[in-house]
Amino acid sequence: MRIVTRPDFDGIVCAALLYEAEEITEPIHWVEPNEMQKGMVKVNKGDIIANLPYHKDCSMWFDHHYTNKPETPFKGSFKIASSAAGVVFEYYKEKFTRDYSELIRETDKIDSADLTLDQVLYPEKYPYILLSMTLSSFDASDEQYWNDLVQLLRTSDIETIFKENEVQKRCQAVIEQNKLFKNILKENTRVKGHVSITDFRSFDEAPRGNRFLVYSIYPETIVSVKVRRDKNEADKIIIGVGHSIFNQNCKVNAGKMLAQFGGGGHRGAGSCTVPEHLAEKCLSEITGILLANVSNE
Repeated sequence: MRIVTRPDFDGIVCAALLYEAEEITEPIHWVEPNEMQKGMVKVNKGDIIANLPYHKDCSMWFDHHYTNKPETPFKGSFKIASSAAGVVFEYYKEKFTRDYSELIRETDKIDSADLTLDQVLYPEKYPYILLSMTLSSFDASDEQYWNDLVQLLRTSDIETIFKENEVQKRCQAVIEQNKLFKNILKENTRVKGHVSITDFRSFDEAPRGNRFLVYSIYPETIVSVKVRRDKNEADKIIIGVGHSIFNQNCKVNAGKMLAQFGGGGHRGAGSCTVPEHLAEKCLSEITGILLANVSNE
């Protein structure tokens, strides 16, 4: 039996819970949502998929993304919820001997971006938020860290986790990274009406940093768009969309809108991957939809 999930904080917590609830016999298979959407992931009988689109060959599936609503019967659980980890926790809640309520509460806040301005500006004051920021990209060289974090969350409280040398090192790197990211963000962002557009296509690899910072810098905007190159496919561009967590007046379901462009996600955030030669056309169409700000529910 194997867990198939993504290496963001929600996926990491899903994996920790599934290890506790099931007899997992194989290493975690870490993948990205667009790999699943493109049919690039080999799914085996016995696999448990969490926080990713459904695959017909899996034995169990858990998710919470709006655009991944199931069309066929399956074993597991799907709910529109604050986190996939919360869905897993609810499904297995009678099997856990350890109290995971704090971890789930924090995961819900982080994955649904239910954060205060202070938490966005000073994540170093909030251990779970800072820890989640050490998982900002899909880089296979980080796989050991992801696996280690899964085991730490199964056995340790947050204070103990922060005593680990690798966690300390990565958290400090995030703090320094966020300081630089603010200026990079300002230099590469333009505001059009109530939409902020951050274009990182001039970078071979998009700068990393606090993904919520843009909402504090441009409080007049209600939604952000981020454009970057797909580091794994040179001819592809990734377009991400997120509702402002402070100015919550965006009526467009981001995930539903991006499904039209081959992507998906939540109501408040999502992304799509498009060929480079179509990027400007797709970006213009997406921006137009967001500027119109008409509900597509």
